This record gives sequence, C-alpha cells and structure tokens, in this order.
Amino acid sequence: MKKPRTYYLTLSQTFPATHPRKGEPTYFKEKMANAIYHMRHQEVFEPGEQNDGDEKYHTIRANYKLWQKRFEQIAAGEAVLSVRQWSGKPYRSKMVEICRLTKDDGIGIQKLKFASDRDGCQCWWNFSIDGRYCHYDTKADYVPNKLAENDGLSYKDWQDWFRNYDLSKPLAIIHFTKFRY
Repeated sequence: MKKPRTYYLTLSQTFPATHPRKGEPTYFKEKMANAIYHMRHQEVFEPGEQNDGDEKYHTIRANYKLWQKRFEQIAAGEAVLSVRQWSGKPYRSKMVEICRLTKDDGIGIQKLKFASDRDGCQCWWNFSIDGRYCHYDTKADYVPNKLAENDGLSYKDWQDWFRNYDLSKPLAIIHFTKFRY
C-alpha cells in the first residue's frame, strides 16, 4: 500500500507584523485542541452550547482551488493533513507537528466568497459559503461574527487579519472537525 501524501498547514503562534496586535499570542493550537475535544466529547457540554471564543473549528486560507485538490486526495485516503506551528520565529525555526488529521477525523473544506458592494469593494458582512448566501442578520446563524469566532478570533481581529487578502477570490475554510456551516 502506498504511503499517503502529507500536506502541511501552519498555525500562527502570534499575530503577524501586519496586525495591530502583532507579536501577541494567538493560542490557535490550544483553541484547535479545544474544538476537536468539543466535537469528540459532546456529552460533557450542554446541548447547543456555543463557542465561547476558546475554540478554533477552522482556519481560512487563500487559494481555494489548491486546497480543494488537496482535500479531494484526503477524502480518497491518498493524503493526510499535518497541522504545525513554528517552534520560534516564523521561517527561521523548526516546524513542530501539532496533530495529523485524516478523513476519518471529519476534516473538510468549504468555499468562502465575499460579495462586492456598489463601489466594487468587498463587504465583510455579505458572503457565501458553498454557494449559500450569508449576510449580517442578528437572527441568522452565519453572521460574520460567528465565522470569525469559529476561526479563533474576535470579529475585529479577524477583519484586521484578512484586510490584506484579495477578498475578490474564493477562500478555503479548512475544518479541523466535522463542524460545517
């Protein structure tokens, strides 16, 4: 049997230099572990208990098409996802594996697209996930705050994190658990 290919995904230990909170810890590793534990041990939580900000169910990445191809291989059992973080300074230190996830762990991908306003600017509050339109509505399940919270960030930190991304192109929501929107 052929050994599965390994795809690497790196979580940041600290906020990047382009973020107002640069250098502060993100706690993404711990938040991802909390989300995985929550999904695997739902019996210890109250029914319908919401993410209190200490969980990271997914990460959002550019280049949706690349990640889509990788997840097709993962779904076929031909690849695994190695989630890592730098042991020190990014790109100047060794990467340490946090966990290795397979299709059996329920990982998956969803397509995130932001809508444009009348001036052609990308709207943080109007987007679609897998073609389902979501917008800012206090009664909706998919408000931007929820997307940010499940990414392990406050809404303000999430906006600052993605402000330099090209939001006109689809992004990949990479799920660490069976949770989906």
